[in-house]
This record gives sequence, structure tokens and C-alpha cells, in this order.
Amino acid sequence: MTPGELALASGNHTPVTQFILLGFSNYPDFQELLFGGFLLIYAMTVAGNLGMVALIFTDSHLHSPMYFFLSVLSFLDICYSSVITPKLLVNFLASDKSISFKACVVQLTFFVMHVTTESFLLASMAYDRFMAICRPLHYGPLMTKGICLQLVTASYAFGCINSAIQTGNVFALPFCGPNQVTHYFCDILPLLRLACANTATARMVLYIFSALVTLLPAAVILTSYSLVLVVIGRMCSAAGREKALSTCASHFLAIAIFYGTVVFTYVQPHQSTNDTSGQIVSVFYTIIIPMLNPFIYSLRNKEVKDALQRRLQVNILPC
Repeated sequence: MTPGELALASGNHTPVTQFILLGFSNYPDFQELLFGGFLLIYAMTVAGNLGMVALIFTDSHLHSPMYFFLSVLSFLDICYSSVITPKLLVNFLASDKSISFKACVVQLTFFVMHVTTESFLLASMAYDRFMAICRPLHYGPLMTKGICLQLVTASYAFGCINSAIQTGNVFALPFCGPNQVTHYFCDILPLLRLACANTATARMVLYIFSALVTLLPAAVILTSYSLVLVVIGRMCSAAGREKALSTCASHFLAIAIFYGTVVFTYVQPHQSTNDTSGQIVSVFYTIIIPMLNPFIYSLRNKEVKDALQRRLQVNILPC
């Protein structure tokens, strides 16, 4: 039985007004060290992604659909990292690791919304690469600014819908017993363990919608890149193949890391991982990946490196 079901069986029906986030509390001697490490990561995340957004919007050479999507990706990385990390940093130094019930609802709502939006945005970016490489003559007329905005809007719409479903699915359940969340933020599975009710239906809803918002974009991505690889393989020019592969490699690397950790966490039919390993995996897609994305796209992308070099020359050279 889960802690919530035990509380229900014992007759404890006091409504929960706050939760205690126990993530990383098993390491009391390393709280300051963890604080410093995660603070550095968060600072790099914000600076790197803000820098990427600023570079794309100020350099006319990067005013294309691919870099527009990349700027939105950077914005999303800042958003969902900021939903999680500040509270985690406070908890490293504070003795009171509580979060109010309403704040927990808000945190889960915005986290699910931004992560789902990023999932669909990555699919949009894959479609953009498919059009650019496989349909170059139709790329300009089809991938207009309006179409790009529609794809981003649709990604946000899917994010809002999934967030409403998942958050409502969790907090429609009664919470009347233990309030200690074995995680560093209000995530779905740790919260379901605390519910004072049978969570079989709620878990089924979680797995179905997590699979939909993960596997549907993944299918678009795999189809797009399969066709892209076929076209690249048929290219006669080695330089053309190298340019196409370098453009797609960074995107595919970011996709592999993001979807690998999300699938491992949410789309498993049975939750076989323990709390510690689950937290470690969650750290990757909530904190590490948002920091890595700007470096992945800048270090493996010649156009971004050239734009950065131009920007540095403008700032360094005297007027």
C-alpha cells in the first residue's frame, strides 16, 4: 500500500495544506556543495539561453525558421528550469522545506506545460529540417513566418491541454495523510503515492497521455530524420553532406537526451526505479538539459559560431 492508502485505512482524513520536498535531504553534509553546484548550473542555463535568444534576434544571418525555433527552445529551457531550480536552491539552505498546496499545484502546472510544449517544439524543428533538406524548392513558400508561429502556438496549445489534464488528474484526488514528497519538486508520480485513494485510474491517465505527448512527436521526429538521412545519403557533394549532417546532428543529440530521460521517467508501464535513481534521471531533463542545449547548438553549428564571432568583434573593436 502507498503512504496515502495507509493513511486512509488508519482513518486520518485531515486535508493536506502543504507538502515537504525531501529531494536530496539524504545528503545533509553536502547541502552547501549541492547548492553551489546547482546555482552554477542554473546561472549557466539562464545566461546561455538568454545569450542564444539575443544572438538570434540581433544577427540578421540567423533570421530563419530554424533559428526562430531555436530561440523559442531557449526560452522554454529558461522557463521550465526556473519553475524547478529556485525552490530547490532555497531548500538546500533552509530548514523548512515545505511548499504550500497551491504553490505545488502551480509548480506542476507550469512544469508539465513547458515540458510538453518542448516535446512538440522539437517535432516542429525536425519537420523544419525535413522541409529544408528534402523539399528545398518548397521550403521558402511553405515555412513562412506565419507557419512557424502557428507551429509554436500549436506546441503551446498541446502543452496547456496536457498540463490541465495531468494536473487535474493528480489534484482531483484527496490528500489527507502523509505530505512528504520523495522528490525535489512536485512531480506526478511522487504525489500519486501520497493520495488517499486508489490511484490506478490516475496512473493509467498519466501513462496514456505521457505516451501520447512523447511518442507522437517522437514519431514525427523519427520519420523526418529517416527521410533526411536518405536524402543526405544520395547527395553527390561531400561538402553538402557534411553541412546537412552538422545542421541536424546537434538537434538530434538534444532530442535523444530529452526523450531518453522523459521516456525513462514517465512512459514506463511499471515504475521499477527507486526514488534516488528517479531523482537523478529527473535532474537531467529539468536542470542539466536546459544548460546543455545552448552549448550543443552553438558548438556544433557553424552559423551560430560565426554569428557569435561577429558579435564579439563588434563589442571588442573600438568605435
